[in-house]
Amino acid sequence: MRSPAILYGTAWKKADTAALVSTAIQLGFRGIDTACQPRHYNEAGVGAGVLACLKGGLARAELFVQTKFTPVSGQDPATIPYDRNAPLARQVAQSLAVSLQNLQTDYVDSLILHSPLATAEDTLLVWRAFEQLVDSGAVRQLGISNCYRLEELTALWNAARIKPAAIQNRFHAATRYDREIRAFCAMRQMDYQSFWTLTANPQLLAHATLLALASKHGRTPAQILFRYLTQSGIVPLSGTRSKVHMREDLEIFDFELGEGERAALATAL
Repeated sequence: MRSPAILYGTAWKKADTAALVSTAIQLGFRGIDTACQPRHYNEAGVGAGVLACLKGGLARAELFVQTKFTPVSGQDPATIPYDRNAPLARQVAQSLAVSLQNLQTDYVDSLILHSPLATAEDTLLVWRAFEQLVDSGAVRQLGISNCYRLEELTALWNAARIKPAAIQNRFHAATRYDREIRAFCAMRQMDYQSFWTLTANPQLLAHATLLALASKHGRTPAQILFRYLTQSGIVPLSGTRSKVHMREDLEIFDFELGEGERAALATAL
């Protein structure tokens, strides 16, 4: 399965999570990204926001709900949602059980490994546990996040029985916008999901070519950047709290950039 072309990101929303998720879905977002990581996400709040929309008549099948297994290294020691001393496979199972309870669902559309583990062997152990969850029907597809070394992604792809369907990375100049990883994804029909897309790229939003296109199309610079990315096969995450910006994010599908316009923007990336 493929994710929607844009996802609503729920990190750092805390007590506002449920209301923001509900608003995002009501306005038209159909992809929601979260994580079983209390340090940065209120996953139960995501579940409450989703449930409010389901009670309003939306079908669960209309939503793409994505969560993450976060290794111990990425958790707050005081709020780890599984037994940190358990074998890795058990940690994964416990984490997903918590996610399903938080999200009030019997399956998630996508389970993401929040980051590679310290060794390739441990990463693969976690991946094998992920594959078992797909076999059980509790997970529909798999992915990995914060993976910036092409050789690491290639090794996982080659070893995996169930191949990663998505990678979610920071999108910024320091990693050369993951050009090599994005090419790898394109060749294997993997989704490339970008986060930190606006915050990390003020220079792109102020780029003369982008500003000219914003003026030409009567759009905001953020809309031009998001539309360029979606037309380039990238799935951006939007974490806005603003209802106005949510609407603007969804309105990017009301227009298209021409081939020449995209080529001009490509020089900035």
